[in-house]
Amino acid sequence: MNAAPLPAVVFGLGNPGPKHAGDRHNAGFWFLDRLAASAGGNFREEPKLSGSACQVSFAGQSLRLVKPGTFMNRSGQCVRRVMDYYQIPVTSLLVVHDEVDLPPGTARLKTGGGHGGNNGLRDIIANCGADFLRLRLGVGHPGQKDQVADYVLHAPGRDERSLIEEAMAESLRALEIAFTQGVQRAMTYLHTATPRDAGLGPAS
Repeated sequence: MNAAPLPAVVFGLGNPGPKHAGDRHNAGFWFLDRLAASAGGNFREEPKLSGSACQVSFAGQSLRLVKPGTFMNRSGQCVRRVMDYYQIPVTSLLVVHDEVDLPPGTARLKTGGGHGGNNGLRDIIANCGADFLRLRLGVGHPGQKDQVADYVLHAPGRDERSLIEEAMAESLRALEIAFTQGVQRAMTYLHTATPRDAGLGPAS
């Protein structure tokens, strides 16, 4: 089996504007902010890309980080623009998003698959195909399917947010492992390690 390709562009999904900044649906934005801060990057508006972006060096690799300026259900428009502008295939993308089917404090990497009801993924798949790497950040489930749309548009409680922050710290370590040891090793890490196992402790 061929090794999964390493990403060249990391997209964090969310809804733009201060109104949505704390929503569970913006977990992808939270992660990109954390990744950019760890690498000394600063986002700036890039109208040609329909979003904001920055270039960073992380684990010895050059990465472009992009936060779509479109709303979640139009994320594919921004992703398609970036792919076309930089002439890169969908397999060179990592998309970071909230995942209601995982509990807070859990993160998983996977390649390909469906959208699982996430409208951002749905639009990306429709515009770009499905063969991209995903980082799924667990935000928990409200218990009823018809409550999900409202649930993801509200902020998590303090304890939930703390767990999500721990999972993001774990995910940064996994991304470092992906670039130094391969994507499969990073997947194994996220499936077996906890923040304390990794010596990371609770996120600050």
